[in-house]
Amino acid sequence: MGFSARELAAATPASRDRYVDLLRVGSLAVVVLGHWLMAAVGADGQVGNILAVVPGLQIVTWVFQVMPVFFFVGGFSHALAHRSRPGYAAFLRARLQRLLRPTMVFVAVWGALALVLQLAGADGGLAGVALRLVTQPLWFIGIYLAMVAFTPPLLRAHERWGWGAFGALVGGAVLVDVLRFAVGVPFVGFLNFAFVWLAVHQLGFLRADGRIGRPALLAGAGLLGATALVALGPYPLSMVGMPGEEVSNMAPPTLALLCHGLWLVGAVELLKGPGARLVARAGVWRTVVAANGIAMTAFLWHLTAMLGVYGAMLGLGGGLPAPATAAWWAQVPLRFAAAALLTALLVAVFRRFEAPVPGRSGGGPAPLAALGVTLALFGVLGLSMTGLGGLLTGHSATLIAVPVTAPAAVAATLAGWLLVERPTSRRWR
Repeated sequence: MGFSARELAAATPASRDRYVDLLRVGSLAVVVLGHWLMAAVGADGQVGNILAVVPGLQIVTWVFQVMPVFFFVGGFSHALAHRSRPGYAAFLRARLQRLLRPTMVFVAVWGALALVLQLAGADGGLAGVALRLVTQPLWFIGIYLAMVAFTPPLLRAHERWGWGAFGALVGGAVLVDVLRFAVGVPFVGFLNFAFVWLAVHQLGFLRADGRIGRPALLAGAGLLGATALVALGPYPLSMVGMPGEEVSNMAPPTLALLCHGLWLVGAVELLKGPGARLVARAGVWRTVVAANGIAMTAFLWHLTAMLGVYGAMLGLGGGLPAPATAAWWAQVPLRFAAAALLTALLVAVFRRFEAPVPGRSGGGPAPLAALGVTLALFGVLGLSMTGLGGLLTGHSATLIAVPVTAPAAVAATLAGWLLVERPTSRRWR
């Protein structure tokens, strides 16, 4: 039997770091709002990026590209979780259950819809764009899976070397960018999906042990480093990916994005005092608890909601103003309200798949769990690149140096999830 947000909030132990929960919810909310704002759909149903239409807005990504904050919070939570549940397979299942189950439901629903649209020949226009775009945020799921999988060895490194373990990851990111930009080594940039994001994740371990003592220094160094790299190096201004750009700070991640992450982590640590006082209020904490219970479901379905709003506007013949015009900006509050309402409806339908399953905390053999998380990782990353528009045509994309198709990605994700979820306790036998 589930508990209400009010009951869970009332039962929160005094020792819980509520500010971390606020950062988790707040960072995902900013990502959702950012995606909604960036989506610029024209009257022809094609989706552009408002940051490309108005390049001067790219500077705001230095504040609103907050994925580093979410991964930093993930490192903090993973450190505490692994210390309370040290078995590898049990740790994986406990951390990934609320991540993979709603993801598999999302893939299943959209996969079935993609097949229907393609068989009916109705996968053109905005529908075809949706089949390509709705899976793009799954890259975040893939990176998070990697963070969970690498937590045990990286936590041991942290416990032995502290800031030295973080420094080694930063050194790896520096070396990758030197090889990529100065030497021109092919494919090496993809290693920074690991070095950059795991370095931010490692900062969460340091926070868990109270070792981020000078956040102002961290924020200042990160901001200065990012500014210098963008001003003097080959790095673009935007901290999110832009269409058609030769170099992206996001895919693969760059040293500039890592510096951006350091600046954000330092900034949120500087705000810890007022943030903790805010979330200590009973009403605010109940809201945070309720939002945490549906955060992943809302993240998975928020692009579906926004594209649904645009589709309805096109279908009803209301017309779409050209992006970045006065009429387009005037519609932003209405589009946001409609997307929020549709997201809430989708959450109401699918939120039960995010709820923890009682009695499934046991773990199977560690090698099978490791294989499962690896398959799920490659599956969701593959889907984020291929989309679901090529289920019947065999459309493929290149994941690092490996061609992957949408059906293969779906199969890998499903197999990985089943291995991670593999019940082995007596209760489930």
